[in-house]
Amino acid sequence: MNMNIQLGDIGHIIQLAIAPVFMLSTVGTLLLVLLNRLARIIDRSRVLEERLDVAYNDTYINELDVLYRRSHLINIAIALATACGLFVCLVVALLFIGDTTNMALDKYIAGLFVASMVCLIAHFGYLLREIFIASAFMRAHRHVRHIERNQN
Repeated sequence: MNMNIQLGDIGHIIQLAIAPVFMLSTVGTLLLVLLNRLARIIDRSRVLEERLDVAYNDTYINELDVLYRRSHLINIAIALATACGLFVCLVVALLFIGDTTNMALDKYIAGLFVASMVCLIAHFGYLLREIFIASAFMRAHRHVRHIERNQN
């Protein structure tokens, strides 16, 4: 195993790792969005649970059910985004290991990159599902308020 690495080789390795690093940056931003959405869901759930302690209300129960479904989807999306980030980190590590040791890791790198893409795609699917549930609840809640206002 030849560990005599030239400066040009390191530059080449860094060039190869730039695209996955940009992807990793994007995944980090996506995780921030997901965590922000989850925090808002948790905050709203706490408010509704406190209100339920004072008086039972079917509207609060229904909204809590929607919030629990949304938080479950967000948790899955967070797990998928985290797995994507982990796979991208492994891709970068294998790029360096493969290039510095002259080991043929191409298949592993390709496999991990495909796995990271699958996780990213699934993450977007779960996020989109959560957004649809949130939007549908908002529309239904708005419709109920409109009806209540017109009855008064």
